[in-house]
Amino acid sequence: MPNRAPDWLRQVDRDFEQALDSRHAERHEWVCFAAQQAAEKAVKALHLHVGQGAWGHIIAQLFKELPDTIDVPELLIEKGRVLNNF
Repeated sequence: MPNRAPDWLRQVDRDFEQALDSRHAERHEWVCFAAQQAAEKAVKALHLHVGQGAWGHIIAQLFKELPDTIDVPELLIEKGRVLNNF
């Protein structure tokens, strides 16, 4: 089965572009949504990169489900919690 991580990362770029465009247009709710989507897809791409699937939408949980060989700083997990609160 091919590794789809690069596909997810391309979508991350598009979601981040959407967040920036929405920011310039002062559509703040869409900034939050696109930023959350970009972060979620980035973490899922990392899961795919290391050969495992990932389910769900809670970024902090997705970070915690990564293999122990990947050190995720607690600050990054907290930022994931913040994104899921919007």
